[in-house]
Amino acid sequence: MGRGGIGGAVDLETADSTRAFVKDVKRIIIKVGTAVVTGQNGRLAMGRLGSLCEQVKQLNFQGYEVILVTSGAVGVGRQRLQYRKLIHSSFADLQNPQMDFDGKACAAVGQSGLMAIYDTLFSQLDVTSSQLLVTDRDFKDPNFGDQLRETVFSLLDLKVIPLFNENDAISTRRQPYEDPSGIFWDNDSLAALLAAELNADLLIMLSDVEGLYSGPPSDPQSKIIHTYINQKHGKLISFGEKSRVGRGGMQAKVAAAANAATKGVPVVIASGFATDSIIKVLRGEKIGTLFHNEANSWACCKEVTAREMAVAARDCSRRLQKLSSEERKKILLDIADALEANEGLIRSENEADVEAAQDAGYEKSLVARMTLKPGKITNLARSIRAIADMEDPIAHTLKRTEVAKDLVFEKTYCPLGVLLIIFESRPDALVQIASLAIRSGNGLLLKGGKEAMRSNAILHKVITGAIPEAVGKKLIGLVTSKDEIADLLMLDDVIDLVIPRGSKNLVSQIKAATKIPVLGHSDGICHVYIDKSADMDMAKRIVLDAKVDYPAACNAMETLLVHKDLNKSEGLDDLLVELEKEGVVIYGGPVAHDKLKVPKVDSFRHEYSSMACTLEFVDDVQSAIDHINRYGSAHTDCIITTDEKAAETFLQQVDSAAVFHNASTRFCDGTRFGLGAEVGISTGRIHARGPVGVDGLLTTRCILRGSGQVVNGDKGVVYTHKDLPLQ
Repeated sequence: MGRGGIGGAVDLETADSTRAFVKDVKRIIIKVGTAVVTGQNGRLAMGRLGSLCEQVKQLNFQGYEVILVTSGAVGVGRQRLQYRKLIHSSFADLQNPQMDFDGKACAAVGQSGLMAIYDTLFSQLDVTSSQLLVTDRDFKDPNFGDQLRETVFSLLDLKVIPLFNENDAISTRRQPYEDPSGIFWDNDSLAALLAAELNADLLIMLSDVEGLYSGPPSDPQSKIIHTYINQKHGKLISFGEKSRVGRGGMQAKVAAAANAATKGVPVVIASGFATDSIIKVLRGEKIGTLFHNEANSWACCKEVTAREMAVAARDCSRRLQKLSSEERKKILLDIADALEANEGLIRSENEADVEAAQDAGYEKSLVARMTLKPGKITNLARSIRAIADMEDPIAHTLKRTEVAKDLVFEKTYCPLGVLLIIFESRPDALVQIASLAIRSGNGLLLKGGKEAMRSNAILHKVITGAIPEAVGKKLIGLVTSKDEIADLLMLDDVIDLVIPRGSKNLVSQIKAATKIPVLGHSDGICHVYIDKSADMDMAKRIVLDAKVDYPAACNAMETLLVHKDLNKSEGLDDLLVELEKEGVVIYGGPVAHDKLKVPKVDSFRHEYSSMACTLEFVDDVQSAIDHINRYGSAHTDCIITTDEKAAETFLQQVDSAAVFHNASTRFCDGTRFGLGAEVGISTGRIHARGPVGVDGLLTTRCILRGSGQVVNGDKGVVYTHKDLPLQ
């Protein structure tokens, strides 16, 4: 019986169904390579060993049966013998050092030291470990298997960690660290052998790389293989150098892993340099490379499918860019018409999603976000038509410069390429994003939340149905399986930008799971500051709107800062009463808690996304600015004041994507800003910031128009660098 997901279940959409078997895992063998155990200098890597022991302790305490197979004795022994020889060398010896040592001697010296370190580390964690040294010869004894299982199972019942290593000091092989013969020939093959002999549920092999790559990991063209399929990968993989310190390398690990998998023991090769690889494997996260005896029968082409989907979107986007501006505009107008024509069907599918979400007990704020209210389709169609009427951004010239006579430089807009948008709850986001992608000439891959599956499917069908064959319906791909997300996030050579729209957890985990640039924000901690000179009637309107209009929105007010002179004022008292009438729960910072006797907030860095907010008093506008820059999320912040100087100071010094004066934070929206729609709001500093519309989905292209010029060391070239009018 498995432990059911160590450290909590994984909610991220990138979790992979091929790792679902880990929920039934109980007995685990962990093989630790020499490159993990030791550092570059040959000394023990105490940090990595400590992390390993911490993870083993966690598994042990949660009921897993853990067996370690550890390398490193030869490396540790060699380092110790080198040190001993060095300190006993004469000056003449030092001039011509001889540091070659017999491998068996190194193993004999290093084994005791290695085990002493393990014993010390485990003892500090209140874990008991034991040492078992075996040789190839032991397994030739027909009775050895039974004796081995009896001993190991007895230790596991006592929650003792068995530590295996090959007894290289008395191995019968001529060169125990080179001779690949016998029942096992290194600790990789020993781990695979033990996995079968001891009926393990999983073998984890920790290496100095993240897993098996299609080529040497140092090669930028090499890609990690998450599920090894022999028919697919066996002849395609090229191996690099062997381990810098151990006997084998990745080739030895692959051979051992494949052997164990054929005997029914799943194997994951993962990084031993990461501090939580073992825990992540047992959570079912898609890290490292999995070997499984059923891998051939799985949908093994998922990686290819994900790539094909992205490549198809790119090909279609290039055909879209070839169309005239009017032809692209017509596609958007056709989509708007199609949405209105199918409103009944769309609403019906959305109502089914909403009903299912309510039955499943989803939070009211999530249900509210996924509901397409009456008039929503009409509003979406209107926004699409507004985008269609915008100036065509593709090939728009930003700058023209005469570099030299008859040599003209131009900088123009061009599409980014392929966008991957991962969003939660809101099916209307699909429509907005699709229309912006078409207007900007980009290919698009969309993954919506499972709670709005029907709504997303019908909207995608309606939208792609309006795309002409000359472009291709694969311009916009709808990702329906969470398994595909992990594969797509690996395609940094095909997908150009990822935009996650959703919770802080979603955004943070997407950023951690991909090398593709990510545009978005992880928090929406928006502030409203009421200055001492504020018109309190205006302040009341703005604050109530910022908090109550749509409390689940990322641009809703979460913290209300008030000038200290307004404490006990009639205007503030009236505002607080109105907030209470609306059902807003107020939490106080240290000062507000003391003065107003409201519940004390645990942290200023809190996004409620509900009918609640934090209130705190500050000394002046500079204190408000400092508070926002320290605790805010760089999203949207507002000052309410009649003091123009204070307002300008606030607008210039608050370091956020959007900063307002005397206006609700709820205005921070692409549609309200006249962008037609938005794919999201970015709080980053690279590429785009604030609500991201069409221009945020574009990059630039440099064009040079010449008449046969050559550089030739700049001889004879007269640079003019003259600005030219845009055409």
